[in-house]
Amino acid sequence: MSGYISPISMEAISSLCDELNKNNSINPAKFEKFDVKRGLRNPDGTGVMAGLTRICSVEGYYILDGEVIPKEGKLSYRGYDIKDIIQNCIDDNRYGFEEVAWLLLFGSLPTREQVYSLREVFGECRTLPNNFVEDVIIKHPSKDIMNKMARCVMALYSFDENPDDISVPNVLRQSLQLIAQFPSIMNTAYQVKRRAFYNKSMYLHPVVKDISIAEYILRQIRPDKQYTQEEAHLLDICLMLHADHGGGNNSTFATRVLTSSGTDTYSAIAAGLGSLKGPRHGGANIKVARQMDYIIENCADPTDEAQMKDMLVKILNREAGDKSGLIYGMGHAVYTKSDPRAKILKANARKLAYEHGFEKEFVTLENIEKLTPEVFAEVKGVDKTMCANVDLYSGLVYKVLGIPEDLYTPLFATARIAGWSAHRLEEITSSGKIMRPAYKSVSKPREFVPIDKR
Repeated sequence: MSGYISPISMEAISSLCDELNKNNSINPAKFEKFDVKRGLRNPDGTGVMAGLTRICSVEGYYILDGEVIPKEGKLSYRGYDIKDIIQNCIDDNRYGFEEVAWLLLFGSLPTREQVYSLREVFGECRTLPNNFVEDVIIKHPSKDIMNKMARCVMALYSFDENPDDISVPNVLRQSLQLIAQFPSIMNTAYQVKRRAFYNKSMYLHPVVKDISIAEYILRQIRPDKQYTQEEAHLLDICLMLHADHGGGNNSTFATRVLTSSGTDTYSAIAAGLGSLKGPRHGGANIKVARQMDYIIENCADPTDEAQMKDMLVKILNREAGDKSGLIYGMGHAVYTKSDPRAKILKANARKLAYEHGFEKEFVTLENIEKLTPEVFAEVKGVDKTMCANVDLYSGLVYKVLGIPEDLYTPLFATARIAGWSAHRLEEITSSGKIMRPAYKSVSKPREFVPIDKR
């Protein structure tokens, strides 16, 4: 497919980069001199305290006498342990993402009647505005679904009769509509990409209102619209686990930063999408999937621990994989001993993975999880407590469910929109201050030189 060709040549850009780099690089010693906490991280790796929230708690360590002490990870929504939320849904054989959305937005566990009413609202709001699919999505295909989703969110501003009103009732209305519309936007953008860039058929099924969000997603992306309840419940667990992760994760913080400026909902949510796309954030699940494929292709037997250890050593030494020296899916900014999301996903994915012929992939990931801390200590000489994070197993879950790689990060966004919305509403009701951290200038004063003398 032909696209827009920039009139600026890369040769011309390259010639300017030396000048740009010369005047933008900052000596790392300067950051230490002025006690700048890069990445808003303290020297011990913990996050700088930037706000308060009642929505979500992420725990992975505690501080004792100024020292970071690892502990088992815990994720809580509004004070409720995510393990208990998910286990109760499993025991009752019901879908829980809608319940989680209610809990995050309103702060209390919903009754069955409230869940039913919320599902009705989501069902009614799934349909996109008239001509939106044709004019916004089909006419302008995108190679990346996350960028397309951000563009669609910004375009929805034009279809809103009251887009700039940031009162709580109006933002809540917009939030509920966006949570409902994200699956429709995601799937339509993917189907258009299939046709435009893969030369494959696109399947645009009619909107169905009376099923859960997890069921709706599987029904829409599959050509035959067929799925099992076991598959839908597994996806539902993924959605619940990804719905929120505290106010400090990059995409939620970005959403709160924009919200603090008083901007509209569509701009704030688009910022969250832009952040989540990054490979250091939501895009990490794709890195894990590609790493696993590489290992299976290049390691004679990745289920053998000795062979896997050799491969991980090569990856850390930048001799294998993408030569980044990173083992994707391992380690987390907060979790130390364990990521509760990874533990839940692993436990619930095992049965389906073995049944669908992904035993080798599952064991490969288990070996990565088991051996990486040992290999990291040997290669780096650092005895660091390290656990698998949610990305290690989420990509395999999506593969087991037949979800294309193009949708890995968009699915993350389709869940996280619930958390973004809750944090936006909390920022509106609780903060009242625009976020404005300080940056110290380290440039030296210079005498101005007239243009003819430069």
